[in-house]
Amino acid sequence: MAIIEAVILLVMLLIVANIIGHYVPRLPVSLIEIGLGLLVALLFSVEIPLKTDWFMLVFVAPLLFNDGRRFPKRELWALRGPIIGNAIFLVFVTTLIGGLAIHLLVPKLPLAASFALAAILSPTDPMAVQSISEQADLPPRVLHLVSGESLINDASGLISFKYGIAAAVTGYFSIQQAAGDFLYISIVGAIAGMLLMYAIHFIRLFMLQQGIEDVVFHTVLQLITPFVIYLVVEDLLHASGVIAVVVAGIISHASRNIYLDYLPELKLVTEQTWSIGVYLLNGLVFLILGIELPVAMRGTVHSPLINTGEEILLVLAVWGILILIRTCWTLSYLLYTNKSNPKQLKDNLKISVLSGLSGVRGAITMAGVLSVPTVLADGSPFPERGLMLFIAAGVIIVSLVMAIIFIPILTKVRTPIELRGTAHEEASDETALVPVDDQLLSEFDAKIYMYRVAVAAVEAQRHIENNRAALDLIAEYQLMMRRFENQQNEQTEGDELPPLIAEELILRQVAFEGERQKLETLRSDGEITAKTYRRGKRKLRQKQIALSVIGSNFSWRHVQLMFYRGLTMLKRLIARLKTSQKSTAALTEWRTTEKEMAKAGIKQLSYFLKQPENRQHHYNRQVIYQIIIRYRNQIENMKNIGHTKTDIYEQQLQKLRIKALTSERLAIQELLEQHKISWELADELRKDINYAENALILADTDTE
Repeated sequence: MAIIEAVILLVMLLIVANIIGHYVPRLPVSLIEIGLGLLVALLFSVEIPLKTDWFMLVFVAPLLFNDGRRFPKRELWALRGPIIGNAIFLVFVTTLIGGLAIHLLVPKLPLAASFALAAILSPTDPMAVQSISEQADLPPRVLHLVSGESLINDASGLISFKYGIAAAVTGYFSIQQAAGDFLYISIVGAIAGMLLMYAIHFIRLFMLQQGIEDVVFHTVLQLITPFVIYLVVEDLLHASGVIAVVVAGIISHASRNIYLDYLPELKLVTEQTWSIGVYLLNGLVFLILGIELPVAMRGTVHSPLINTGEEILLVLAVWGILILIRTCWTLSYLLYTNKSNPKQLKDNLKISVLSGLSGVRGAITMAGVLSVPTVLADGSPFPERGLMLFIAAGVIIVSLVMAIIFIPILTKVRTPIELRGTAHEEASDETALVPVDDQLLSEFDAKIYMYRVAVAAVEAQRHIENNRAALDLIAEYQLMMRRFENQQNEQTEGDELPPLIAEELILRQVAFEGERQKLETLRSDGEITAKTYRRGKRKLRQKQIALSVIGSNFSWRHVQLMFYRGLTMLKRLIARLKTSQKSTAALTEWRTTEKEMAKAGIKQLSYFLKQPENRQHHYNRQVIYQIIIRYRNQIENMKNIGHTKTDIYEQQLQKLRIKALTSERLAIQELLEQHKISWELADELRKDINYAENALILADTDTE
C-alpha cells in the first residue's frame, strides 16, 4: 500500500475509533483502535511494512519529547532520587526477572530476546498512571513517585531493549562493554540533548530579537526539534537519542516562559499543535498494532512449538509477572518509608496492588516491539519475532482490560482510563499532580458559572434592535451548558437522573402540554389547515422523543430523533425551493402557528409555577430561564423567517460575543480572587477564551 493511502486510511480509522469511544466512554480509545486495526487487516488484508529506524524516529522521538515537556517539576523534583531509582532499578529488575521468567516459559526464545521483551514491557504509560489519581486512593508520595517514574522510564526501558535486541541479532554480549556503553550513551545523550536544546533556544531568541515573530514559524520549529535532536545524537554522536529527547523536553518545559514576552500567543498555539500531533501519533501506533496482530497470530498460531491456548496463557503469565514485580516493589517502598509509623499491612497491600494495576502499557511499548528486526546478522529470520509481538500486544491489551475491570472494583469509582494522546489529555502544568483542594470548584462548575455570567451580561445588553442576535447567542451558551451537564451525567453512577435534569424534564413536559393543547385548539377553531396541523403533530412528536432521551444513554430513541431532525431539515429545504403563492401562504400560516404554540408553552409553564403546591417546590430559576429563552428564541426566529442575517445582525452578534467573553474573563478573575479555582484551572479557562477571541478575529478578517 502506498504511504499516502496508508496514512489516510489510518487517520480515518482513528476518527472512527474516537466516535465509537464517545458512545462507549468507559472503554479506552486505544483498545478500540487496536480492534479496528485488526478488523481492517483481517477483512481487507492490509499490511504496513515497518522499518526500525523511521519507526523510532517518527513515533518515539516526538512522544518522549512531549513527555519531557509535560514533566511537572515542583513535587517530582523533591522525589528525584526515588524516581530515578524506580526508573532505572525497577526497569533493571523487571528486565532481569521478567526476562528469565519469559525464557523459562519459552525456551525457544533466546535469552537476549527475552530480556529485550521484558525491557520493552517495563515502561508504563504516563497518562494512564496520572488518570489513576482520579480513582485510586494512593498516598501523594506514592502517587508522585509512580507518576514521575512513568514519565522517564521509557528511556531506560528502550535502552535496555536496544541492548537485548543487539545481543540477539549479533549473538554477542559483554557485561563490561554493555555497562561502559550504557554510561556513554546515557551521559552523552543527556548532555547532548541539553546542549542542543539550549542551542535551539538561543537561535529562537535571536530570531525573535531580529523581529522574526511569526507564531506558525516558531511552532513548526518546535515541532521538528525532537526529530533533529534524535537524528544528531543517534547518527553523529552514536549516543541515546531517546534520553536526548527526554532531557530536551524537560529543558523546553523549564524555558518555555522566555518566549511569552515576545509572543504571548505562542503557548496557546504550540500546546494545541502538540496535542493534535500526540493524539495522532498515539492513535496511529495502536492502529498499526491492530494491523500487525494477524502477522503475529499467523506466525504463532501455525507454530508447531506452541499452541494457541498456551500462547494466551503465556500472555497472562507475563502480565502477572509484571504486576507482581511492581506490586512487590511498591510494597517494599511503603514498608521502608513508613517504618516510624507503619500502616496496616492490608492498606499497604491494597495501595501496592493499585500501583501494580496502574502500570498500563502504551505506545512506547508498542513502538519498541514493532521495531524488532526481521533478520539476524547472518541473514536468518529473527527467532520467534511473531511471538514477541503477540506477547507485547497481548500484555498491552490485558493491562488495559484488567485496569478497567479491577480498579473500579478496588476503589468503587468509575472513571475512564486515559492514555497518552487521548482526547481528554490536557497540556501539563508544573503542579498537574498536586491533589485538588476539596473547597475548589471543579472545571465543570467553573465553566457553568462562567457561562451563566456571560448569559446575564448578554441579557443585560438585549433590546429591541438586537433581540434576535442576543437570543441566538444565549441559545448557544445554553447548548454548551447542556453538553457539559450531559457529560457530567454520563460520569455519575446509577440510573437516577440528576436533580436539575429531572426538574427540566418536568417543566419541559408542562410546556409541551401547553403547545399540544394550543395546536388542538387552533385546529378545532378552523384557524389552521389540516396540512399545518399534521406538521405541528410531527413537530410535537419530535419534541416528545427529545424529552424521552434526556439523561438517558445512547439508544434507538436517539436514532429516531436524529431521523426526525434530518427529515425536518429535508422538508425545510424542499419548502424553500417552492416559490408559489400557495407555499408562501402555507409558510406564513405555519410561522403563526409555531409562534402561538411557543407562547402557549410559556403561558402553561407560568400557570404551573404559580400554583401553591409548585411554589413550595422551588424549581431552579436557571432551568426555568433556559426553557423560556428557548421559546423566546423560537418566536424571534419565526418572526425573521425568510429574512437573511444581515451585516447589521452579524455586527450585533459580534459585539455581544465580545461582551460575553469579557464577562467570562471577569468571572475567572472573580473566582480566582475568591480562591474558588486554582491558578492552573484559571490558565486553562483563559486559554479557551483566547481561542474564542482568535476565532472572532479570524471571522472578522474573512468578512473584510
